[in-house]
Amino acid sequence: MARALIDDEPSVEDLHFPRVLEVIADPIRLSIVAQLAAAEADISCGNFDLPVKASTATHHFTALRQGGVIHQYYVGTSRMNVLREADLEQAFPGFLPSVIAGARSGGEHETGRSHR
Repeated sequence: MARALIDDEPSVEDLHFPRVLEVIADPIRLSIVAQLAAAEADISCGNFDLPVKASTATHHFTALRQGGVIHQYYVGTSRMNVLREADLEQAFPGFLPSVIAGARSGGEHETGRSHR
């Protein structure tokens, strides 16, 4: 089945670092990024573990897409999500791996576990 792209995301040349930081700073959106990073395949919007309603999740996916952090496309009626890893690496080398590593270790801080 053909992929239908959603075309309101910035090109690599138009990625703006403060905007990317602003988008990823939200805990829900950071969770989406972390889940995509851990996934073995692209994920449909309905298959994320999020503590918000679908309409609020849509807002977060839109912010990530328009900020240049994810690509979204349709397969049938499913809206699929994938990190723009190569694009972000080209624009801001090392940034996304650092964010992902921080998101993984950040969960331990929230539960009170220490790093040693």
